[in-house]
Amino acid sequence: MKKKVLTVDDSRTIRNMLLVTLNNAGFETIQAEDGIEGLEILEESNPDVIVTDINMPRLDGFGFIEGVRRNEKYRAIPILVLTTESDAEKKNRARQAGATGWIVKPFDPAKLIDAIERVTA
Repeated sequence: MKKKVLTVDDSRTIRNMLLVTLNNAGFETIQAEDGIEGLEILEESNPDVIVTDINMPRLDGFGFIEGVRRNEKYRAIPILVLTTESDAEKKNRARQAGATGWIVKPFDPAKLIDAIERVTA
């Protein structure tokens, strides 16, 4: 059975790159444009892993991660942060919110797939 990945990013270019990368690697991909839409989609999609950006309108990645972790049902879903930020303080904040890992954009497709396979194994 295909593993399901929810991607949350406000950049259409990044969403398209993620879609191609993940689908080519055999994942089922569901996409949201920001944290609010991500939380709405989460309800019906029940993903195996989440890949989220940090800097987004309406609800940023930190708020989105906290929203996911607040629900008992989603506490165990691995969350990978995919962002242009490499700041240690932001990484720490994401970890405290409940992020599992951190990948810096521009991303290497092979490394992303490897990280997703590691956290869903």
